Amino acid sequence: MTDPGAEAVAVAALQARGRFGIRLGLGRTRALLAALGSPEQELRGVLIGGTNGKGSTQAIVAAILRAGGIRTGQTPKPHLVAYRERIVVDGAPIAGDALAALLTEVLAAADRVARRHGPPTEFEALTAAAFLHLARERVEAAVIEVGLGGRLDATNAWDGGVAAIVNVALDHMEHLGPTVAAIAREKAPIIKRGDRAVTGATGEALAIVRRRAARMGAPLTVTTPLLVHGMDRDGLRVEDPALGPLRVGLLGRHQAENAAVALGIVRALDAAGIARVPEAAIRRGLAEVRWPGRLELLDLAPGDLLLDGAHNAAGAAALAAAVEELRPGLAPGRPVLLLGVMADKEVGEMIGALQGSPALAGARVLAVTVPDAPRALPADALAAAWGAGAEALPSLDAAIGALRDHVRSEAGPAIVAGSLYLVGAVRGALLPGGTPA
Repeated sequence: MTDPGAEAVAVAALQARGRFGIRLGLGRTRALLAALGSPEQELRGVLIGGTNGKGSTQAIVAAILRAGGIRTGQTPKPHLVAYRERIVVDGAPIAGDALAALLTEVLAAADRVARRHGPPTEFEALTAAAFLHLARERVEAAVIEVGLGGRLDATNAWDGGVAAIVNVALDHMEHLGPTVAAIAREKAPIIKRGDRAVTGATGEALAIVRRRAARMGAPLTVTTPLLVHGMDRDGLRVEDPALGPLRVGLLGRHQAENAAVALGIVRALDAAGIARVPEAAIRRGLAEVRWPGRLELLDLAPGDLLLDGAHNAAGAAALAAAVEELRPGLAPGRPVLLLGVMADKEVGEMIGALQGSPALAGARVLAVTVPDAPRALPADALAAAWGAGAEALPSLDAAIGALRDHVRSEAGPAIVAGSLYLVGAVRGALLPGGTPA
């Protein structure tokens, strides 16, 4: 039987390493993996980097592999409801007791490593734990998502045989550099000698990725977004030059870019001899993919609940466009928008993108401070940034109560956005026991 107390203690011990902050570099991770018996060397698969779309791309790739009967490991991040979501095998998060035992083992090794290399951070320890668990579970293909950047990210201690860079844009500039070119130079080194590489990058970022792939002798596939024929509540209708018409079970036209990169990855995994998936399974995986909290449409009778962790200007613009296209098929009443944003994000640009959506004109706007997030913008400051009519709520409970009351009275769609931490908290409250898988 799972002991929730043991899981909570182990997760708290891991999270306590957050006090070491973000310290980019591979030395501690490599030493920790070596102390654990180098489990990453037993794994093959794909390492996925990029500015936006890493999570959606890994979800699509994993869904396709599972549909093809391939035993698949994933490292989604961040979690929405429970830390267990960060280590996944065949679509199921690691069990609580297994996570507790795994973290106890890894943190003991981290303490030994610290004497010579310095203390591994929370993300470094989690990365090592994920590799150890996936190796023990004998996954046939690992789908690993880069944390920050690429060159010095803990995940880059692993070479799975395929590397993908979904796209490159401005984000985390304090760590990665002030320009797209600088950020591309940080992301491109996940491509290692002899890999197969895939990218949806464009412009100067693509040129940098091309040069890296050429230096590493890595055949590079450059993808372009799939042709979009339309979108409804069940996802996108798209077309691939080789496969023809397809259904992608994710919302948002931007998923056409991610799906194209995902198909490129699946083909690269085949070419590398890692995993082969029949066409029928590719189609099924694309149609069945789900990515909780990212333009996730759920029932909140008598209305709809749309959850999206849009946390930057590009994400907010994609959300606004998706709401506009989905609006005819959503509950007809007045919308309500619940926002919670981190203070270091492009708050003005995010708000501008959402205010520019005709589908949100006249929406009731609720602002809340993202819970348990030291970087969160206070609710009153967020409401002031939105402008006239926005309401600042004193707590998450008050915000969820107002959300429910509005939907009951107006029978319109409820939209929650601005931070994945907020989306996860709302999802956990409204869907108790609903840890995403």
